[in-house]
Amino acid sequence: MNTGNNQRTMIINGMPVPIEGEKNILDVIRKAGFEMPTLCYYSDLSTYGACRMCIVEDKKGTIMASCSTPPRAGMEIKTNTPRLQEYRKMILELMLADHNRDCTTCEKRANCQLQELAARFGVDKVRFETYSMDETIDTSSPAIIRHPDKCILCGDCVRMCDEIQNVGAIDFVNRGSKMNVEAAFNMPLAESNCVNCGQCAAVCPTAAITIKSNVREVWEMLNDDNIIVQAQIAPAVRVALGDEFDMPKGTNVMGNIVAAMRKMGFDEVYDTSTGADLTVMEESAELLERLKTGENLPLLTSCCPAWFKYVETFHPDLKDNVSSCKSPMEMFGAVLKERAAQEGKNAGPKTKQTKVIAVMPCTAKKYEVRREEFNYDDKPAVDVSITTQELAAMIREAGLRFDELLPEAVDMPYGIASGAGVIFGVTGGVTEAVIRAVAGTDRTAVEQIAFTGVRGFDGVKEVQIPYGDRELSIAIVSGLRNAENLLNAVKRGEIKYDFIEVMACRGGCIAGAGQPFDPKNAAKEERATGMYDTDRMSNVRVSQNNPVTEGLYNGLLKGRNAHRLLHYK
Repeated sequence: MNTGNNQRTMIINGMPVPIEGEKNILDVIRKAGFEMPTLCYYSDLSTYGACRMCIVEDKKGTIMASCSTPPRAGMEIKTNTPRLQEYRKMILELMLADHNRDCTTCEKRANCQLQELAARFGVDKVRFETYSMDETIDTSSPAIIRHPDKCILCGDCVRMCDEIQNVGAIDFVNRGSKMNVEAAFNMPLAESNCVNCGQCAAVCPTAAITIKSNVREVWEMLNDDNIIVQAQIAPAVRVALGDEFDMPKGTNVMGNIVAAMRKMGFDEVYDTSTGADLTVMEESAELLERLKTGENLPLLTSCCPAWFKYVETFHPDLKDNVSSCKSPMEMFGAVLKERAAQEGKNAGPKTKQTKVIAVMPCTAKKYEVRREEFNYDDKPAVDVSITTQELAAMIREAGLRFDELLPEAVDMPYGIASGAGVIFGVTGGVTEAVIRAVAGTDRTAVEQIAFTGVRGFDGVKEVQIPYGDRELSIAIVSGLRNAENLLNAVKRGEIKYDFIEVMACRGGCIAGAGQPFDPKNAAKEERATGMYDTDRMSNVRVSQNNPVTEGLYNGLLKGRNAHRLLHYK
């Protein structure tokens, strides 16, 4: 009996803990209820074992990294001996000796894991001299900023860029104390093959890679009496912003967001889900047309700007397969600018400027607003894109008690969006919305679509949908490496699809790099649930049933205006 039990358990701090398929000691320790410190461990990434913060000691006194050591039956592990305490403090001091410690002015001072661990383990001084400080700051990218002097060489960004996104824009260079993370040939990040997805920033435990902020630019617009500032809020923002204010994860705080933005001075506040409804209409029509002609199939989605650039960079031969539709953000931005232009014709010479601010879960949207093909009248349709994190910073700066605000509704005439538009923010949401539009379904059938396989967080999902006398073959992909593998299989003729949805971030926009910091990637399910709950409670579930959509096509988008405003080619 004892032998059998010994084969299935190990001892953690004197407590027997069953081994149930965990790949390392770290996972067993955490299952036992002990919070182990890590700076380089993410379950989605390969095990690197660089930071050594997760070291443990066995009964023989052997020190080992728990993240890279597999569990064995009968092992006796201690996690907090005096030796371990001293080693962890020394490791932190060595990191800090090669680290810019201007913490009070650091962008990540509120959620820096290095700072958190230094406080946790009582590091009150650094006994080592500062060395090899690289003070070069790379601000070339429209999306992110690199601070090499804040890098702790954990390798999280390198592995994310290579293993998950298949981009490989950054890597380790040099050796020893001169080791650093750089783009190839030390070129500025903007000149590399970076796709601006920002996932490197999402996993960086310090501020070595941060999101480029446009907050000051927005404040300037809000304080200019000659500018009408219109805002649009992406679907995924509403289920994530609450995290920044200690609200339950996945809570739909759209009403609070609208109230906060009005108090900060935004003149008009809208929901980007309205733009998503337009995308559904245009993209489903485009799909049906391609099915009719058989040309440029599979149709590849164009909503995700990081994916858009990935195709351009790595698969230029598939550019004709990419949908001609603008993203929901750009569509809605063009609509808002067109409405302002038409109203301005009757307002005389004192017409105020209209600026459109987009609140997005995505860092690549900062790159997208600069692309000329999305311009309206030779100027950006969306003037500035800020992330969920940036909006949270603005709310704090304004002194608003976000969780206490009375919810408010978005402005008319674009005050209604369908549930189909809302679920754009989660992987599979675009596909589900398009299926609803193509199938022309009632409420019961809409509910049934949810069980076809479009939902869930698998990196690649396949769905077969009846359409006329045939079946539509659809793939849903999140994570660019998954997209790469799928595209290569399509090119080899191994699989065939009619429609492929791709989101660069695994899980979709709910896991965008601009969302609140989530080191354990634990909030995805709650955020997805929040989005699907919002969809289920919507009066309108199908995009073509949205009266706002119908009104736009009968008015502002009538005739050639629809293609001019909603397509980039």
